[in-house]
Amino acid sequence: MLDHLIQSATVVDGTGAPAFAADVGIRDGRIAVIAQPGTVTEEARTREDATGLVLAPGFVDPHTHYDAQLFWDPYATPSLNHGVTTVAGGNCGFTLAPLHPDRPDDADYTRRMMSKVEGMSLVALEQGAPWNWHTFGEYLDALEGRIAVNAGFMVGHCALRRHVMGPDAVGGQPTEAQLDAMLTLFHDAMTAGAWGLSTTQSASHSDGDGAPVASRHARPDELLALSRAVAAHEGTQLEAIVAGCLDQFADAEIDLLVEMSAAAGRPLNWNVLTIDAAVPERVPRQLLASERARKAGGRIVALTMPILTPMNMSLGTFCALNLIPGWGEVLGLPVPERIARLRDVDVRTEMLRRAHGKEAGVFRRLTDFARYVIGDTYSAANEGLSGRVVRDIAAERGQEPFHCLVEICANDALRTVLWPMPTDNDPDSWALRQQTWQHEDVMLGGSDAGAHLDRMCGAPYTTRFLGDCLRGRKLVGLEAAVRMLTDDPAQLFGLRDRGRIAEGHHADLVLFDPERIDAAPATLVHDLPGDSPRLDSRAIGVVSVRVNGVETIRDDVVTGAVPGTVLRSGRDTRTVSTR
Repeated sequence: MLDHLIQSATVVDGTGAPAFAADVGIRDGRIAVIAQPGTVTEEARTREDATGLVLAPGFVDPHTHYDAQLFWDPYATPSLNHGVTTVAGGNCGFTLAPLHPDRPDDADYTRRMMSKVEGMSLVALEQGAPWNWHTFGEYLDALEGRIAVNAGFMVGHCALRRHVMGPDAVGGQPTEAQLDAMLTLFHDAMTAGAWGLSTTQSASHSDGDGAPVASRHARPDELLALSRAVAAHEGTQLEAIVAGCLDQFADAEIDLLVEMSAAAGRPLNWNVLTIDAAVPERVPRQLLASERARKAGGRIVALTMPILTPMNMSLGTFCALNLIPGWGEVLGLPVPERIARLRDVDVRTEMLRRAHGKEAGVFRRLTDFARYVIGDTYSAANEGLSGRVVRDIAAERGQEPFHCLVEICANDALRTVLWPMPTDNDPDSWALRQQTWQHEDVMLGGSDAGAHLDRMCGAPYTTRFLGDCLRGRKLVGLEAAVRMLTDDPAQLFGLRDRGRIAEGHHADLVLFDPERIDAAPATLVHDLPGDSPRLDSRAIGVVSVRVNGVETIRDDVVTGAVPGTVLRSGRDTRTVSTR
């Protein structure tokens, strides 16, 4: 007997093949039968009519930071609402394990680092996760059996360094014995099911004390030793972030990424490839790394987002503007002093000069302050400004736009919510995206879901992209769009029996209305431990989401079921070799 039968669905199977009408039967968490409508004779415990609806494989998000959130939110919301059934975590060199058993302060250091570098609520980290593990395997075990999504995790280089070197991990170099200990720890983690190594060399990543995170101090020989270790384990990967990911790679960065992938004999993915027609040289430069990797026996895959991710910013909290050279020194000051400096015309002039210069890199797209929209305000002086564009307010006041924005924020003690309108929302940029998506080493993803919770909401990229493909710009057909969200990432990670609708595959499924599929605007909610805020987005047109055959979402509401599994390398992933 079938557990469930979905009747008369329009099946888009993830391979890119044309859609077809079918009945799909599920048994014991797997797809048991795919047949022409009305031809399944086997009894089913439950069934539903899916006439007019699209049935697709569950979406695979290749870059998330749900490492902590899954403990207080096993549904990985809002990703699960938007059809994501498998998430890859442990990215950018940051994981919650391993933790040294003799240094309990390491957990506090890790929480403060994650709060700073990934924008997670410190209160939520402290109250929402049990922190009852030491080894990486114990961390995975702590999640097993209690999550609603499938989740796999890389090992963060920062945690490896901290475990072996203690505080010397920041600023120091490992001795030969320490490097051997780091490799042993890494091998143990992969044996327990870690997907491989993640690391960062990005200048934008600092710990809770404001110091460069541990992996930024690693030299190439350390990174290559860890990369070679990846090759000893089945179904493993590399993920790396360098400073040039934000704009354009330096020659030395390309050399490093190529050597790491070639040494491991495994794919290496990085994020995020920002596509902007105003900077036409960026895409060819970034994909040069992929070209060189293939010649060297490796593979480098660039993740890129198919939507413009809504961002919630302010001058009162750490955000992307802090990463513009010279801005962090001002925006990191105590609020009264920060306001005084921002009101100094000479300071603003210098800040704008640096914001518009080449050194600002990809953050230049956020520096057209005239196009900013004012969000929530908190003072009588700003009453009526919410939803208005800074350009219009500045014109009424006879002020330069950035000066106008500063005065609005100062009235709210810098709590004003700001919504930047990026400059790359033009037809030429979208045409360039359409072209770039076809490259063999470009893959959709990079949502950062689970991180930067009160500043951005990338999780809904799946439904927003599908809605755009069906009813908006129509840059990609439905079948190709589904493949880009399902089979492409599943193949990169070597996921066993996932990413397609095929008999025998795990029944990770999304049923949606093609006339309605979309994502609602992001809104600020306070539902994290400690009443901490985050941005959320409602899914539109998603009828049902199933993970391993069990329904987890019905009409954008979680069912309470937790059928997800921790995906472990080797058991749940096969090796995707580059050799």
